[in-house]
Amino acid sequence: MTDERRYQDDEVAAIFEAASTPTASNDDDVAAEQGLTLAELQAIGREVGIDPERIAQAAASLQRSRPTIPPRTDLGLPVTAAHIVDIPRPLTDLEWLLVVGDLRETFGAWGMESSQGETRIWRNHNLHAVVEPTRTGYRLRLGTLKADGLAMNRMGAFGVTMGLVVAIALGGDPAAIPGVLMLATMGASAFAFNALRLPRWAQLRERQMRGVADRTLGLLTATPRLDGA
Repeated sequence: MTDERRYQDDEVAAIFEAASTPTASNDDDVAAEQGLTLAELQAIGREVGIDPERIAQAAASLQRSRPTIPPRTDLGLPVTAAHIVDIPRPLTDLEWLLVVGDLRETFGAWGMESSQGETRIWRNHNLHAVVEPTRTGYRLRLGTLKADGLAMNRMGAFGVTMGLVVAIALGGDPAAIPGVLMLATMGASAFAFNALRLPRWAQLRERQMRGVADRTLGLLTATPRLDGA
């Protein structure tokens, strides 16, 4: 199939090495250019006595070794989480429904699904999952934005800034100290609240997204293909 992902020579070597050994370990970055498709790799594997399922599992493991996407930060705190993984082929209607069900269960959100050509989209406010074609195949792209984290940072910055402005404007008037302290405390508390929750939120979301990506890869490398027929 012309729309299948093609593996370069170094990836071919890594996949066959992983598939022919008891423990597969792939730490190389994936670069999808020209090369062999998964079906072609499996055909070669059959000739040398390697189970096609082991080839598919090794290829999925190689794909999962892509580096983590750094989160966007605001005032030094993460406010986004994202994960992208290449997938070997487009999803059938039934497979997409299974992935959407996994997303809803994982994130505890119903969300809405839509499609645009070959692109499938599931979205719940700022949380989204997209299956889309690329120049070399297909990918699953997941991401989210912590909007209230941004708002809390703005509140903190406003409180601290206003406290300083009031203190300077009143020239250190003792009567203004309680008000200045209240503004500064409110701002510092907002920062402290975000500093405690945002890193844990980002780690949780990244872990959930990796889980969805791994299960989707497992679904696509399973045999037979799920067509819903």
